Amino acid sequence: MRKVSLSLLLVASFSIVYAENWPGWRGPGSLGVSSEKGIPVKWNMSQNVKWKAEVPGLGHSSPIVWGNRVFVTTAVSSDPKEDYWEKGFPQIQRKPDSAEISWKLLCFDRDTGTLLWEQTAVRNKPLNARHTKNSYASQTPATDGTFVFAFFGDQGMYCYDFQGKLIWNKDLGTFTMRNGWGMGTSPVVYRDLVIQTCDQEPGGSFIIALDKRTGTTVWKTDRDEASSWSTPFLYLQGSRPELIVNATRAIRSYDPATGRLLWECHGPATSITAPTPTSSNGLIFVSSGFIIEEVRPLTAFRPGASGDITLKEGEQTSKNIAWRQLTAAPYIPSPIAYGDYIFVLLDQGFLACYDARTGKEIYGKQRIDVGANFSASPVAVDGKLYIMSEDGEVYVISAGPKYELLAKNSLGEAVMASPAVSDGKMFVRALKHLYCIQ
Repeated sequence: MRKVSLSLLLVASFSIVYAENWPGWRGPGSLGVSSEKGIPVKWNMSQNVKWKAEVPGLGHSSPIVWGNRVFVTTAVSSDPKEDYWEKGFPQIQRKPDSAEISWKLLCFDRDTGTLLWEQTAVRNKPLNARHTKNSYASQTPATDGTFVFAFFGDQGMYCYDFQGKLIWNKDLGTFTMRNGWGMGTSPVVYRDLVIQTCDQEPGGSFIIALDKRTGTTVWKTDRDEASSWSTPFLYLQGSRPELIVNATRAIRSYDPATGRLLWECHGPATSITAPTPTSSNGLIFVSSGFIIEEVRPLTAFRPGASGDITLKEGEQTSKNIAWRQLTAAPYIPSPIAYGDYIFVLLDQGFLACYDARTGKEIYGKQRIDVGANFSASPVAVDGKLYIMSEDGEVYVISAGPKYELLAKNSLGEAVMASPAVSDGKMFVRALKHLYCIQ
């Protein structure tokens, strides 16, 4: 009986380890890296697509997974004509949508795609505009396994339990973003806190930490920043926890427990910052790459710094900065550090690879596909990169020192959201459906 019990315990333990959760933007550790095995390299609608579920409305937020539940947010307009969206680089400026929007959190069964429940957080006319490439539900939710936190910008932060019961909601204010482009920064969970960056212009930017059980403000730190779209990154591998926040005027590190500023680095940066920082090999990588600007830096920071660590003119390295590539950064997709390499996906269809420790170019820009544009951030699984284009093509590329395209798979509809991986499955949120690849 002891042997049988031990065997069952080992099987249960293996199942828990194998069914890795994907609790927020960029998954475990916000790295975009999964330890799962067996994700298909090739698929089509009749092979290796386990299920397909309809997602109403318009939303670019990514799915998250905990246990047997998949959560996504969306914004459902009372006038379907207002669910207008454009891929590529549209320059159309808009007023706020005129119809009422229902901001929703949806919960699906991980194994079958069955909709378990949906909750409408709020129904209102939007207060601010959005870019025609953006949506009113572009912020990915986050979970700690007990609660799910969904941030809807001007409509506030909402906390639900796994049965769909509203626990609390918090009004964080209204946010005027540059050129009416809308928001995109997702919440992150640290211990008993849910942390949200709220950068805007012409002023009033801040970062705030709420008690995850009650929504009470634990700390709030003002920021000398304009609009930014980068989600904060929690670095927990060093001698102290650091919350790295990427923005235009400075890259800053905060104590996530108190909001105290630890260090900051000014310039160079592009006027628009979207990629989320990442890390590997004891370094923190931060990028800023607005495509029309000449300098698009990718910088490797050493953790543990203090004060102002801005480089002097002409310098590219220091005690706190291991290396910097001045023209390597992407515009919207976040770079991914995997093993000894950091891969940079450029919006207009190129992939480049650098040595994570030194910044040395392993291979320069490789064209993935003519005419392809990318907004979703890649994920790394079992030695491969999975990269989703705005046209709904999924490219599988070797995550090694030599560029090698392994497969191209089509979903048949646009993809703006980054995928999630859990329990040997990949979840891809396209424009109108959620797909499970297995």
